[in-house]
Amino acid sequence: MPLIRRRPLVLAGVLSLLLLAAAPPFAPAEARVPSDAAEISLSFAPVVKKAAPAVVNIYARKIVQARLSPFANDPFFSQLFGLGPAVPRVQNSLGSGVILDPSGIVVSNYHVVGEADAIRVVLNDGREFDAEPILADRESDLAVLRLKGAKGLPALAFADSDAVEVGDLVLAIGNPFGIGQTVTSGIISGLARSGLAAGNRTAYFIQTDAPINPGNSGGALVDMAGRLLGINTMILSRSGGSNGIGFAIPANLVKRYTEAALAGADRVVRPWLGVTVQDVDASLAEALGMERPEGVMVTQLHPQSPLAAAGIEEGDVILSIAGKPVDSPAALGYRLLLLGTGGKATIRYMHRGREEEAEIALMPPPETPPRDTVEIRAGGLLDGLVASNINPAVIDELDLPLDAQGVVVTEVRGPALRTGLAPGDILIAINGVEIRTTRDLQKVARSRPRSWEILFERAGQRSLIRIRGR
Repeated sequence: MPLIRRRPLVLAGVLSLLLLAAAPPFAPAEARVPSDAAEISLSFAPVVKKAAPAVVNIYARKIVQARLSPFANDPFFSQLFGLGPAVPRVQNSLGSGVILDPSGIVVSNYHVVGEADAIRVVLNDGREFDAEPILADRESDLAVLRLKGAKGLPALAFADSDAVEVGDLVLAIGNPFGIGQTVTSGIISGLARSGLAAGNRTAYFIQTDAPINPGNSGGALVDMAGRLLGINTMILSRSGGSNGIGFAIPANLVKRYTEAALAGADRVVRPWLGVTVQDVDASLAEALGMERPEGVMVTQLHPQSPLAAAGIEEGDVILSIAGKPVDSPAALGYRLLLLGTGGKATIRYMHRGREEEAEIALMPPPETPPRDTVEIRAGGLLDGLVASNINPAVIDELDLPLDAQGVVVTEVRGPALRTGLAPGDILIAINGVEIRTTRDLQKVARSRPRSWEILFERAGQRSLIRIRGR
């Protein structure tokens, strides 16, 4: 199936790359190969009985504003007269979730519940609860919910997803196509899959051949001890259904978000390295005198970053952080998310042909200068434009170039939609006036000229917009 396609019910599950819409600590358990044919034929029922009660069905509802043409599908008149006024419409979606704390803490995918206006959760035993998001992160595609009035619920324990191996047996539990809780089986097919989800810099998926379908999003991937290995999130498919290539967010990252939510946090902050990195392929490894491709090479470094303070330079190759190997930019982002801010970590890296180590501070990205976010409300064309001053925190959130400066667009709505600007655009000048801060932007917006000339940068390319109207 083509890479990431949503469906209107938004069977919030699986997009095609299809996103599929305190528990006890994990305990080590030895993987064991079945010893004879009798063991191979044994039932998965004991595992299902242990895990299934903690997997829930989720029904979400969102009110969307749809602007429809009064001339229906007639392209000529629709183009001539434009769209009609916005009309509210209800968009329903369904998916799955996993109870991870007896007090009613449920984890699902952001694409299932992250923007819902109402969420209803149905337990395996038929009980129903309203739910509210308490932590939601679009980039990682995780959302933590609290069930209202719930207590004493069955909860899954976490497995250590770093300890899983290709070939391990797994079960996928969820609500495919809304038919009710369904269990499928398979194995771990691959680990550390990255580059599959656009905009997700920390994607580090577990791959499985256990059948996963639309509606399985947010459901559980469990090991043979009935512990959570991952949250089923997407599939690779040409048809929209299972093709034996499914992906789950690792349990260790799910645990990080669950613990943050239980501690009262409304987001998870990734430590700031102030660095841009790239993969080390075979040709680059050879050029660097390395025996084999490994690690990620530093291509850009913020002068005030913890790495710069530790003596790491552009061209160095980061091999591991906190003892965990780093084999891709996504792996580096994933490991940083697991570490969290506060404390220190050891980085092993290659510098001019020699392996070295350095200790770095795990700190949040600096908020200097202040972002001073503003929404333009000047009665003109730029009304509804939301923008912030650029600082390291904004650069990290929006994945901007490390040397970005000035003012960046963070949201566009209302009249400002006519400008064609989009989140992530860096404003350079408006009507010849340089935009260095959000104050400059507000001042220009209040002038309400008869026409506008907006110079901005998008993905490293400068563009100019000319548009008439106050």
